[in-house]
Amino acid sequence: MKKKYNLFKNALYAIEGILTLLKERAFQLELLFVIPLLIFLIFLDLGAIQKSIMAASLIFILITEALNTAVEYTVDLITDEWHEFAKKAKDTASAAVFFSIVQAVVIWGLNLL
Repeated sequence: MKKKYNLFKNALYAIEGILTLLKERAFQLELLFVIPLLIFLIFLDLGAIQKSIMAASLIFILITEALNTAVEYTVDLITDEWHEFAKKAKDTASAAVFFSIVQAVVIWGLNLL
C-alpha cells in the first residue's frame, strides 16, 4: 500500500534536519558569513535579478553543507573504520562545499566591481 504524503510531518522532519545542522560547527561558521551578507545585500544599489543571484549563491553554500553533512553521517553509519572509499566520499562532498563557496565569491566579486 502506498504511504500517504503528510506535509506537516515532512515539515517537522525538515525542522529536525535544520536543528541538526545548527549543531554542526561548519554550518555555524557558514551562517556567520551568510546571514550578514544577506542583510548587507538588501542595502546594495543593485537590480532585483543581481540581488537574487547573489542571494542564491549564498543559500547554495548552506544547501551543499547540508548535503555534505548527510554524506558524512551516512558514511559514519556504515563504518567506524578508516576506508579509502569513505575518505573519498567525505572529501568529495567537502569539495562540493568548497566549490559553492568559490562560486559565491566569484558571483559577489563580479557584481560588486
